[in-house]
Amino acid sequence: MAQSEELRVGIDIGGTFTDLSVLDQHGIVAVGKTLTTHGEPAAAVASVLADTLRSHDLRASDVRSVVHGTTLVTNALIERRGAKTALLTTEGFRDVIEMGREHRYELYDLDLELPRPLVPRYLRVGIGERILADGTVETPVDLEQVQKVATELVDDGVEAVALCFLHSHVNGEHEERARDAIAEVAPGLRVALSSEINPEIREYERFSTTVANVYVQRVVEDYLEDLRHRLRDVGLRHDLLIMLSNGGVTSVDVARSHPIRMLESGPAGGALGAVSFARTAGKSDLMAFDMGGTTAKLCLIEDDRPLVTHTFEVSRVYRLRAGSGLPVRAPVIDMIEIGAGGGSIARVDSLGLITIGPDSAGSEPGPASYGRGGTHCTVTDADVVLGYLDPDAFLGGSMSLDAEAAAHAIDVQVAQPLGISRAEAAWGIHATVNENMANAARVHAIERGVDPARLPLFVSGGNGPLHGPGVARALGAPALLAPPAAGVLSTLGFLSAATSIDVVRSAHTTLDDIDDSGIRALFDALEAEGAELLVDAGVHPGEIRHERSVEMRFVGQGNEVEVSTPAPGRSWKSDVLAAFAREYERKFGDVAPSGVGIEILTWRVRSSGPEPEARLRLRPTGGGAESLKGQRQAYFPGAGGYVTTPVHDRAALAPGTRLNGPVIVEERESTLVVPPEARCVVAEDRSIIVDLEQESAS
Repeated sequence: MAQSEELRVGIDIGGTFTDLSVLDQHGIVAVGKTLTTHGEPAAAVASVLADTLRSHDLRASDVRSVVHGTTLVTNALIERRGAKTALLTTEGFRDVIEMGREHRYELYDLDLELPRPLVPRYLRVGIGERILADGTVETPVDLEQVQKVATELVDDGVEAVALCFLHSHVNGEHEERARDAIAEVAPGLRVALSSEINPEIREYERFSTTVANVYVQRVVEDYLEDLRHRLRDVGLRHDLLIMLSNGGVTSVDVARSHPIRMLESGPAGGALGAVSFARTAGKSDLMAFDMGGTTAKLCLIEDDRPLVTHTFEVSRVYRLRAGSGLPVRAPVIDMIEIGAGGGSIARVDSLGLITIGPDSAGSEPGPASYGRGGTHCTVTDADVVLGYLDPDAFLGGSMSLDAEAAAHAIDVQVAQPLGISRAEAAWGIHATVNENMANAARVHAIERGVDPARLPLFVSGGNGPLHGPGVARALGAPALLAPPAAGVLSTLGFLSAATSIDVVRSAHTTLDDIDDSGIRALFDALEAEGAELLVDAGVHPGEIRHERSVEMRFVGQGNEVEVSTPAPGRSWKSDVLAAFAREYERKFGDVAPSGVGIEILTWRVRSSGPEPEARLRLRPTGGGAESLKGQRQAYFPGAGGYVTTPVHDRAALAPGTRLNGPVIVEERESTLVVPPEARCVVAEDRSIIVDLEQESAS
């Protein structure tokens, strides 16, 4: 491979695999994938980077940037591997994070298990102080008590403290003074202020977010420092950039102080990659489906942008049950997660039905076919038995699959209990997981006012192209778009992300009461804060742009609607009022009532730098190679069972190539299965567009 002076690297750590991609100014130079090393996640990163650079004859000194996303924060919260943390709050409010909203997420479950707070009750301490809702001080903060408590906490082995005083989102003075007091007597304690981490109304979510942030801070700092050293040992000269859940990247320093913003960084990269490829294909609206080894995710793309939400749940008692987790207020791409991946365990339940997940065999030990000691029957094992995966070509041949072990697991755990053949059992597993994902995707889309049958499905992840056609058919989607290097798409998405940060502040007012100067002052302060963070991350001040929004509601309502707004100006109020009416009607299907007062609760600014020039396409090669690798038996029940199916090499397929199903297209990181009666064409950027409408199939 020719040397390049402009290499950019994206790295993503998932639950099963650690993925990597390398771009130059012409396109995708190299990709890599290895099993995640859960004990030392940075070890897998350094290993796959060194191996990929060496195998493609690339120099580490030519790498000018590395963008990294990870599930480290999510895993630390789920596994409770954070620091021993205490909570200091206004006297009388220490149980806020346990009482929550007193909402039963499963009304009729008598054994309902509620999410367990990260801070036990004996480490939650009430402090004498009180700030009123308008920001005025009623009771000064008792700094002597703060210092006495801090000393006792250190003696008890506490490593981190969350300061969460009532109404501090309006006035953070008491939290700031308490932090300074703690620093005098316990300088080794990590301290997080809710007025800095999440200065928004609603104390439960604010307290929970601040606690979670400081709880994982040490884990993130240690990991990032370890990763920095390992990458320097590989030969990289430039510092990391970190992918955030909102679809932007930032510096390591910002990520270390606000690690909670890294929660869903990997899936965010997948959504950005979908936007980039779909834009090239001329599709501004679509569903982006990412299926890996542990989970599957789906998000909606509208007008070339993924939908974003500002509330997320982690460490759910029931993985797929909203309300059973700890709330976190941070900007995150709005997606649904399904406990269905290649490693998801299949079993027969008490009713004699095949069920999938949500538990996964992961990478250690992995599916039975991995040959690493795993015995559970999984989705990957079913795909091996169905002939969709080549046991000798998995991960480009670097990892062999044990087809006999897969067949034995399916026979014993599914086929024999149900009294059906091995092929029928394997197809039952495959079809069940497809239908589960389609059902969840359908609900996600309909709840947002979108008809899933009119949108094409974009597939990514190691298992996305394999299961995507089945999911798309179940949804009634007209077409499927499979990009090159789909198995590492999230890392490609990282490289298309602009440096950005979201800044937020709650300031309650009615639309009638606030004047132009107040509007301008609020947005100016938020924009200045965002610009400062971007300049610290290396963005030129002249290249920074700001996007503004507010959260509004009718007076007396309990929930808000987010509305994008223009820059402050003479017509700002009328423009925002019209935008609110349009969004209200779109969201609720009814015309907004007139003559009712409207109030604004929260003000947001997203500050961004320029988007990098990232050509997400296979790097042009000399070409001329034959794409047909051979053929093998693959199972398609509609075609009568096992069918002799041609197998093509993805890298050798030239733009404009047309193929009729059934056909299998392989690349190192993923396999695309085109079913019978479908047809596909290779686009200019080497994406494969699969036409799933039977009436147009040849």
